[in-house]
Amino acid sequence: MASEKPHMNLAFIGHVDHGKSTLVGRLMFETGAVSPHIIEQYKKEAESKGKGSFEFAWVMDSLKEERERGVTIDIAHQRFDTDKYYFTIVDCPGHRDFIKNMITGASQADAAVLVVAAPDGVMAQTREHVFLARTLGINQLVIAVNKIDAAKYSEERFKEVKEEVGKLLQMVGYKVAEIPFVPVSAFVGDNVIARGDNLTWYSGPTILEALNNLSEPEKPTNLPLRLPVQDVYTISGVGTVPVGRVETGIIKKGDKIIFEPANVSGEVKTIEMHHEEADQALPGDNIGWNVRGVGRKDIRRGDVCGHVDSPPSVAKEFTAQIVVLQHPSAISVGYTPVFHCHTSQIACTLTEIKAKLDPRTGAVKEENPAFIKAGDAAIVTVTPTKPMVIEKVKEIPQLGRFAIRDMGQTIAAGMCMNITPR
Repeated sequence: MASEKPHMNLAFIGHVDHGKSTLVGRLMFETGAVSPHIIEQYKKEAESKGKGSFEFAWVMDSLKEERERGVTIDIAHQRFDTDKYYFTIVDCPGHRDFIKNMITGASQADAAVLVVAAPDGVMAQTREHVFLARTLGINQLVIAVNKIDAAKYSEERFKEVKEEVGKLLQMVGYKVAEIPFVPVSAFVGDNVIARGDNLTWYSGPTILEALNNLSEPEKPTNLPLRLPVQDVYTISGVGTVPVGRVETGIIKKGDKIIFEPANVSGEVKTIEMHHEEADQALPGDNIGWNVRGVGRKDIRRGDVCGHVDSPPSVAKEFTAQIVVLQHPSAISVGYTPVFHCHTSQIACTLTEIKAKLDPRTGAVKEENPAFIKAGDAAIVTVTPTKPMVIEKVKEIPQLGRFAIRDMGQTIAAGMCMNITPR
């Protein structure tokens, strides 16, 4: 297993109809992840439905409803390889009503490709997705200026779009100089993997090269151990075995650990990964670990394991910055939706709305507003209905972000700025 290439989760974001799915399909096809006969079959089918240019998009949009409507609804997880990485694509839908899927996709991503159609430039959802990518902690971006064929391969138009997108990225705090802008036609195939004859004026990387140039996500081994519990099993002859994915830090056999907010501690007896025993586990590893002195009833999903000398933070209340994505009416003090943070799902009450922010710039628009609604960003005080582990996003970002859900949809996304410990 050791020889395996580093893994990256890659999100594709951007406005609806800007060609995300076609670009993904083209990448999968050109890197050999999808065979030509499947594309050929999709092409025939697409033409028979009067959607002649959709064959690549259908690689991702394999749900029937999506084909009928020609839009992306669910997140399709697909794998493709470059010579440097293996990527799992989280294809994020661009449609307004599917933005909750975008959050679940984007919050798992190490990097994102923002697709902007050359003829249209920046649209409403381009802005929204850029802002979300920032809030959700995606630090590496590649900008694909797609449909350049529809803009007659104009260098002039490429420069205009680049400037427009650049301003938007700068506004939310991305370093534009470090972000590649690639003119591309996903439909024709120019600049996805091979350079097209139509783009002789462009000398930068192709999409594939830009992906290879991404830096490998750092394993945050220098941070304190944080290991959220996904499940707890009792295995005969072994005892209590919680399972979960190491988010930060390192866990070793013999470590003295504590589970919060359960407040029970013990010693790590064994660590198992891929059904083999291991002496230690690093961030990204999915493990089962047996703990001496902890019973099956003591811990549950949503608890977080850490070392005794730097235990996970348990919040009595916390201050957060949130972005409201959708809500049928308005959100005011007293609202109690469910917060999804790492593996925990806990009802929390908004006890104060401190300020309304301009979502594009982050500047304060209004102090102590009476309510906030879809499209607003805000600083709020939150009181969990029961003890909850959460960390400051500046200290342990992996446990500092959350989604807020209610009525079967994602209402908001946010990050924890400060904590009042219990």
